[in-house]
Amino acid sequence: MKQALREHLLQTCSDTELASWFDPLELSISEESGSLFVCFPHAYFGSWFETNMQPRFEAKLGQFLGEGLVVTYRIGGNGSTSLTTPTAKPVTAKIDFPFDSQFIFETFLINKKNYFPLASAREVTKQSGSLFNPFIICGRHGSGKTHLLRSIANEISKKADRSTILFLNMDELHNLYRLTFASDKFKARDYICSHQHLFIDDFQQIQKYDNLQQEIIIIFNHFYENKKQMGFACLDKISSYDFLDPTLLSRLEWGLIVNLKQPDLEIRIEYIQDRARVKKLPLTKEQVLTLAQRFKDFRYLQGILIKLTAFRELVRKDLSKKDFDHIINNTEEKTTETLSPEHVIAAVGEHFNMTVKEIKSSKRHAKIAQARQISMWLCKKLLPISYPALGRAFGGKDHSTVLYSVKKIDQLQEDDENLKRVLRELKKKCVLYGRG
Repeated sequence: MKQALREHLLQTCSDTELASWFDPLELSISEESGSLFVCFPHAYFGSWFETNMQPRFEAKLGQFLGEGLVVTYRIGGNGSTSLTTPTAKPVTAKIDFPFDSQFIFETFLINKKNYFPLASAREVTKQSGSLFNPFIICGRHGSGKTHLLRSIANEISKKADRSTILFLNMDELHNLYRLTFASDKFKARDYICSHQHLFIDDFQQIQKYDNLQQEIIIIFNHFYENKKQMGFACLDKISSYDFLDPTLLSRLEWGLIVNLKQPDLEIRIEYIQDRARVKKLPLTKEQVLTLAQRFKDFRYLQGILIKLTAFRELVRKDLSKKDFDHIINNTEEKTTETLSPEHVIAAVGEHFNMTVKEIKSSKRHAKIAQARQISMWLCKKLLPISYPALGRAFGGKDHSTVLYSVKKIDQLQEDDENLKRVLRELKKKCVLYGRG
């Protein structure tokens, strides 16, 4: 079994690395109890292993032997690695990664730019919901928000029962209310509050579900008052979300907010090398650098690596330079930036030579009013945003005002070719603003 496990570990570790930390281990598995016994050569090695290698080792064990395995760590005595003569109390750990074993702290690639978010996330798992609560991770697409949030949940699951942890994104939360509990908000709320830990990914999508904001406030109060941990992941900074209810925004700002930077060239190179080693994909240094420079989002990098691997396995084993160039030249990384009401208002303001403040104001001058109505129409057409949320984005306008503006522009453009042309131009400009 040990040799087979070693072969599995060679996918991500070099032979030299395994010789330093894996080979000294003595492994024995009990088929009856489904337990694995790991014996260290001495206490110093065991202490070092626990600090530096244990989480990574357990993640790989979970992939190799399956989750639900119980591992018992022991120290051999008198120079012996016998499992029957331990000199220290055995330590037992259950290998379980309910939120996907690939999402652990040890596989989160970082450099100095993102050291603080990772260190803070680790600290969250050691607290009881009284220090960093809520814990909010902000960052652009592909920066690792979901990885870090799931790592927290996985780490907590080692100490807490899986059933006490609720992990979902905003769309799933919406469906929980609408479908699972058939729009019975009291039952949905009771179900959520029955958990001890709550993690919500893609929190920015709450702009699509304006009716959920008051629910989130009630749920937040329950978790906060009972010192139960909350975690959120979202695009941009929470303070920039003018579609949030002021009370909810204030609550969210009570906790610790960390910002993840986009993975830089160094991290992208490390990621490509790691994935290529796992997939046994031979890439030259020049090809690794080309991929790292061209694709800045981990998800697109993952996609292109899958495409290269599939080509090598299904079409031609020897991936030539010509094949490599052809594949990446036919793969375009789309923009990952998100358009916001601010982008739309700025684009319209530039077109009509007005300031954002003027468009958001209550001035009824004909030109300003038309620019405001066009801005509202564009926001509704380009963004997944409700009328009440859109009203707040325009300085606290009533949702009926937004609805009237959208309908009016819809009617005007039917017979006004010039307005149609302006709207087409502004749509293009808004997309450009969203890309930064």
